[in-house]
Amino acid sequence: MSIRIGIFGYGNLGRGVEAAIRQNDDMELAAVFTRRDPATVKIATEGVKVCHTDDAKNMINDIDVMILCGGSATDLPIQTPELAKLFNVVDSFDTHARIPEHFANVDSVAKQSGRVALISVGWDPGLFSLNRLYASAILPEGNSYTFWGKGVSQGHSDAIRRVEGVLDGKQYTIPVESALDAVRSGTNPELTTRQKHIRECFVVAEEGADLARIENEIKNMPNYFADYDTTVHFITAEELKRDHSGIPHGGFVIRSGKTGLNSEHNHIIEYSLKLDSNPEFTASVIVAYARAAYRLNKEGQCGCKTVFDVPPAYLSIKSAEELRKEML
Repeated sequence: MSIRIGIFGYGNLGRGVEAAIRQNDDMELAAVFTRRDPATVKIATEGVKVCHTDDAKNMINDIDVMILCGGSATDLPIQTPELAKLFNVVDSFDTHARIPEHFANVDSVAKQSGRVALISVGWDPGLFSLNRLYASAILPEGNSYTFWGKGVSQGHSDAIRRVEGVLDGKQYTIPVESALDAVRSGTNPELTTRQKHIRECFVVAEEGADLARIENEIKNMPNYFADYDTTVHFITAEELKRDHSGIPHGGFVIRSGKTGLNSEHNHIIEYSLKLDSNPEFTASVIVAYARAAYRLNKEGQCGCKTVFDVPPAYLSIKSAEELRKEML
């Protein structure tokens, strides 16, 4: 029997989930839910219903896991607890500072409904979180470092586009190579935010806009650019479409630690990602965790979970016997 997946929200991430389901033989797409007029939404999978989000409550018996593809700022804090009343759910909530609050809000609801809700699934939070945990447990004496990029930050790009006089824009987060080299050397440097990353912005401005004002406003934007060395390039809409239409990303998690009676031996653990498509890769992680949510619930578990709570074997389509034979 296939695991029946619902997609709640059909933007970049939702389309990525649809593509990932096709690569997993134990899953099928049951329905797509959108806030738009369903008649205007064309999906890639023939024969699958596109429904309004209000209709989700009528399909409880048709969906095993609902994958939530909304944004972390305003969508998921409301949608995840609401839908956890009805379905096993997986979301990609990525506002790190608010994860404990989000967990608490979802956990009480999921326990009452008897559902499993996996939150903050993706690559950071998600796979990077697991690597920080593994590495710090193995090398308790040491320091952990996370670098993001080079890649497009969708949140920072959106912040650029909200500046008066800006028509469009993309922002790239780029690790500082000297900082990466210092960490990889095992010297355990103390690095400030500015020393770890730079931000590069490509901006399409309105005709006649004050470019100096736009650049100054971007560079001094609190919580986004003020703490970084930021470069702003003004380009045409054609150049933006030609050279910056993709959504690549990636990064590194590095643990630098010591072992020995006198801490005399140095060790480096490094995990890295280089992604052509941030939303498609994130979707692929989420789909694997949808399998885990389904299995956990079938065992009788309920409540909110994170990637820390899921046995690795539950992510794989392979049986425990196959995993021991082929991968252990």
